[in-house]
Amino acid sequence: MSEKGASRGEIFVVDDDPAVRDTLSMVLSAGGYEVICFADGAALLAVARSRTPACILLDVHIPGKSGFDILKELHGEDYPAPIFMISGQGDIAMAVSAIKNGALDFIEKPFRGSDIVARLSEAIDAYARRKSVGPGSSIQALHFPGREPLTRREREVLEQFTKGASNKEAGRHLGISPRTIEDHRANIMKKLGARNAADLVRIVMTASRNG
Repeated sequence: MSEKGASRGEIFVVDDDPAVRDTLSMVLSAGGYEVICFADGAALLAVARSRTPACILLDVHIPGKSGFDILKELHGEDYPAPIFMISGQGDIAMAVSAIKNGALDFIEKPFRGSDIVARLSEAIDAYARRKSVGPGSSIQALHFPGREPLTRREREVLEQFTKGASNKEAGRHLGISPRTIEDHRANIMKKLGARNAADLVRIVMTASRNG
Protein backbone atom coordinates (compact mmCIF):
# COMPACT_ATOMS: atom_id res chain seq x y z
CA MET A 1 0.00 0.00 0.00
CA SER A 2 1.42 3.40 -0.90
CA GLU A 3 1.93 6.20 1.60
CA LYS A 4 -0.74 8.83 1.73
CA GLY A 5 -0.22 11.51 -0.87
CA ALA A 6 2.08 9.34 -2.99
CA SER A 7 -0.45 8.35 -5.64
CA ARG A 8 0.68 6.05 -8.43
CA GLY A 9 -1.58 7.96 -10.82
CA GLU A 10 -5.22 8.20 -11.81
CA ILE A 11 -7.22 5.33 -13.25
CA PHE A 12 -10.49 6.10 -15.06
CA VAL A 13 -13.14 3.40 -14.65
CA VAL A 14 -16.18 3.35 -16.96
CA ASP A 15 -18.92 0.91 -15.96
CA ASP A 16 -22.66 1.38 -15.49
CA ASP A 17 -22.76 -1.20 -12.67
CA PRO A 18 -22.26 0.57 -9.31
CA ALA A 19 -21.08 -2.69 -7.69
CA VAL A 20 -18.29 -3.06 -10.27
CA ARG A 21 -17.31 0.61 -9.84
CA ASP A 22 -17.20 0.20 -6.06
CA THR A 23 -15.12 -2.98 -6.23
CA LEU A 24 -12.62 -1.49 -8.67
CA SER A 25 -12.40 1.75 -6.68
CA MET A 26 -11.66 -0.21 -3.54
CA VAL A 27 -8.96 -2.53 -4.93
CA LEU A 28 -7.26 0.09 -7.08
CA SER A 29 -7.24 2.68 -4.27
CA ALA A 30 -5.71 0.05 -1.99
CA GLY A 31 -3.10 -0.49 -4.72
CA GLY A 32 -2.12 3.17 -4.48
CA TYR A 33 -4.07 4.63 -7.41
CA GLU A 34 -6.58 7.45 -7.47
CA VAL A 35 -9.77 6.17 -9.07
CA ILE A 36 -12.26 8.30 -10.97
CA CYS A 37 -15.46 6.51 -11.98
CA PHE A 38 -17.84 7.25 -14.84
CA ALA A 39 -21.24 5.65 -15.47
CA ASP A 40 -21.15 6.24 -19.24
CA GLY A 41 -18.79 6.98 -22.08
CA ALA A 42 -19.84 10.58 -22.71
CA ALA A 43 -18.72 11.58 -19.21
CA LEU A 44 -15.38 9.87 -19.76
CA LEU A 45 -14.79 11.52 -23.14
CA ALA A 46 -15.32 14.97 -21.66
CA VAL A 47 -12.50 14.37 -19.16
CA ALA A 48 -10.18 12.01 -21.08
CA ARG A 49 -9.61 14.49 -23.89
CA SER A 50 -8.19 17.14 -21.59
CA ARG A 51 -6.55 14.97 -18.95
CA THR A 52 -4.50 11.79 -19.38
CA PRO A 53 -4.82 9.13 -16.67
CA ALA A 54 -2.33 6.34 -15.97
CA CYS A 55 -4.84 3.88 -17.42
CA ILE A 56 -8.50 3.55 -18.52
CA LEU A 57 -10.78 0.60 -17.71
CA LEU A 58 -13.68 0.61 -20.14
CA ASP A 59 -16.65 -1.75 -19.99
CA VAL A 60 -17.89 -3.11 -23.33
CA HIS A 61 -21.57 -2.66 -22.39
CA ILE A 62 -22.34 0.85 -21.18
CA PRO A 63 -25.42 3.04 -21.82
CA GLY A 64 -25.43 5.20 -24.95
CA LYS A 65 -22.30 4.63 -26.98
CA SER A 66 -20.69 1.23 -26.35
CA GLY A 67 -17.20 0.86 -24.92
CA PHE A 68 -16.18 -0.06 -28.44
CA ASP A 69 -17.45 3.29 -29.83
CA ILE A 70 -15.71 5.21 -27.04
CA LEU A 71 -12.45 3.40 -27.78
CA LYS A 72 -12.67 4.49 -31.42
CA GLU A 73 -13.41 8.10 -30.43
CA LEU A 74 -10.39 8.11 -28.12
CA HIS A 75 -8.27 6.71 -30.99
CA GLY A 76 -7.14 3.89 -28.71
CA GLU A 77 -4.04 3.03 -30.70
CA ASP A 78 -2.68 6.58 -30.28
CA TYR A 79 -4.12 7.41 -26.86
CA PRO A 80 -1.24 8.24 -24.48
CA ALA A 81 -2.34 5.73 -21.79
CA PRO A 82 -3.19 2.02 -21.88
CA ILE A 83 -6.91 1.20 -22.29
CA PHE A 84 -8.30 -2.08 -20.95
CA MET A 85 -11.72 -3.39 -21.98
CA ILE A 86 -13.84 -5.06 -19.28
CA SER A 87 -15.91 -7.83 -20.80
CA GLY A 88 -18.24 -10.61 -19.74
CA GLN A 89 -17.41 -14.11 -20.93
CA GLY A 90 -19.77 -13.73 -23.87
CA ASP A 91 -17.98 -10.60 -25.10
CA ILE A 92 -14.57 -12.09 -25.83
CA ALA A 93 -14.92 -11.80 -29.62
CA MET A 94 -15.85 -8.15 -29.14
CA ALA A 95 -12.92 -7.64 -26.78
CA VAL A 96 -10.51 -9.15 -29.33
CA SER A 97 -11.98 -6.81 -31.91
CA ALA A 98 -11.42 -3.93 -29.50
CA ILE A 99 -7.74 -4.86 -29.29
CA LYS A 100 -7.52 -4.45 -33.05
CA ASN A 101 -8.88 -0.92 -32.51
CA GLY A 102 -6.23 0.01 -29.97
CA ALA A 103 -7.30 -1.43 -26.60
CA LEU A 104 -4.22 -2.79 -24.86
CA ASP A 105 -5.93 -5.86 -23.41
CA PHE A 106 -9.16 -7.07 -21.87
CA ILE A 107 -10.20 -8.16 -18.40
CA GLU A 108 -12.87 -10.83 -18.12
CA LYS A 109 -15.70 -10.71 -15.59
CA PRO A 110 -15.86 -12.07 -12.97
CA PHE A 111 -12.41 -10.89 -11.93
CA ARG A 112 -10.25 -10.98 -8.83
CA GLY A 113 -9.28 -7.59 -7.47
CA SER A 114 -5.68 -8.53 -6.67
CA ASP A 115 -5.16 -9.83 -10.22
CA ILE A 116 -6.42 -6.58 -11.72
CA VAL A 117 -4.07 -4.40 -9.66
CA ALA A 118 -1.10 -6.56 -10.70
CA ARG A 119 -2.07 -6.56 -14.39
CA LEU A 120 -2.71 -2.83 -14.54
CA SER A 121 0.52 -2.00 -12.70
CA GLU A 122 2.46 -4.19 -15.13
CA ALA A 123 0.78 -2.56 -18.14
CA ILE A 124 1.29 0.99 -16.83
CA ASP A 125 4.98 0.30 -16.10
CA ALA A 126 5.51 -1.32 -19.51
CA TYR A 127 3.80 1.62 -21.21
CA ALA A 128 6.01 4.13 -19.39
CA ARG A 129 9.14 2.12 -20.27
CA ARG A 130 8.27 2.02 -23.96
CA LYS A 131 7.50 5.74 -24.03
CA SER A 132 10.86 6.58 -22.46
CA VAL A 133 12.68 4.38 -24.99
CA GLY A 134 10.89 6.11 -27.88
CA PRO A 135 9.95 4.72 -31.30
CA GLY A 136 13.38 3.32 -32.16
CA SER A 137 11.90 0.06 -33.40
CA SER A 138 13.49 -1.54 -36.43
CA ILE A 139 10.09 -2.99 -37.33
CA GLN A 140 8.58 0.55 -37.42
CA ALA A 141 10.54 1.35 -40.55
CA LEU A 142 9.67 -1.85 -42.42
CA HIS A 143 7.25 -1.79 -45.30
CA PHE A 144 5.50 -4.90 -46.48
CA PRO A 145 4.51 -4.03 -50.06
CA GLY A 146 0.97 -4.96 -51.02
CA ARG A 147 0.11 -5.92 -47.44
CA GLU A 148 -2.35 -4.33 -45.03
CA PRO A 149 -0.29 -2.11 -42.69
CA LEU A 150 0.34 -3.36 -39.17
CA THR A 151 -0.88 -1.30 -36.22
CA ARG A 152 1.69 0.11 -33.82
CA ARG A 153 0.91 -2.61 -31.27
CA GLU A 154 1.24 -5.32 -33.92
CA ARG A 155 4.65 -3.93 -34.86
CA GLU A 156 5.68 -4.08 -31.19
CA VAL A 157 4.51 -7.69 -30.93
CA LEU A 158 6.24 -8.60 -34.18
CA GLU A 159 9.48 -7.07 -32.97
CA GLN A 160 9.32 -9.15 -29.76
CA PHE A 161 8.60 -12.22 -31.84
CA THR A 162 11.54 -11.66 -34.21
CA LYS A 163 13.82 -11.29 -31.16
CA GLY A 164 12.78 -14.82 -30.22
CA ALA A 165 10.55 -13.90 -27.27
CA SER A 166 7.90 -16.41 -26.20
CA ASN A 167 4.26 -15.30 -25.88
CA LYS A 168 4.80 -15.01 -22.12
CA GLU A 169 8.01 -12.96 -22.43
CA ALA A 170 6.51 -10.69 -25.10
CA GLY A 171 3.42 -10.21 -22.91
CA ARG A 172 5.53 -9.28 -19.90
CA HIS A 173 7.55 -6.79 -21.94
CA LEU A 174 4.46 -5.15 -23.45
CA GLY A 175 2.25 -5.40 -20.36
CA ILE A 176 -0.39 -7.61 -22.00
CA SER A 177 -1.58 -11.19 -21.51
CA PRO A 178 -0.05 -14.09 -23.49
CA ARG A 179 -3.52 -14.79 -24.86
CA THR A 180 -3.66 -11.30 -26.35
CA ILE A 181 -0.16 -11.75 -27.79
CA GLU A 182 -1.51 -14.86 -29.55
CA ASP A 183 -4.41 -12.85 -31.00
CA HIS A 184 -1.99 -10.20 -32.30
CA ARG A 185 0.30 -12.86 -33.73
CA ALA A 186 -2.57 -14.52 -35.59
CA ASN A 187 -3.58 -11.15 -36.99
CA ILE A 188 -0.01 -10.29 -38.04
CA MET A 189 0.34 -13.63 -39.83
CA LYS A 190 -2.96 -13.08 -41.63
CA LYS A 191 -1.98 -9.56 -42.70
CA LEU A 192 1.47 -10.59 -43.92
CA GLY A 193 0.28 -13.84 -45.50
CA ALA A 194 2.54 -16.02 -43.34
CA ARG A 195 1.66 -19.72 -43.15
CA ASN A 196 3.63 -20.39 -39.96
CA ALA A 197 6.18 -18.85 -37.60
CA ALA A 198 9.18 -19.60 -39.83
CA ASP A 199 7.39 -18.08 -42.81
CA LEU A 200 6.69 -14.94 -40.77
CA VAL A 201 10.36 -14.52 -39.85
CA ARG A 202 11.32 -15.02 -43.53
CA ILE A 203 8.87 -12.26 -44.60
CA VAL A 204 10.30 -9.87 -41.99
CA MET A 205 13.91 -10.65 -42.97
CA THR A 206 13.13 -10.11 -46.66
CA ALA A 207 11.46 -6.77 -45.87
CA SER A 208 14.41 -5.63 -43.75
CA ARG A 209 16.87 -6.52 -46.55
CA ASN A 210 14.81 -4.65 -49.11
CA GLY A 211 14.01 -1.72 -46.80
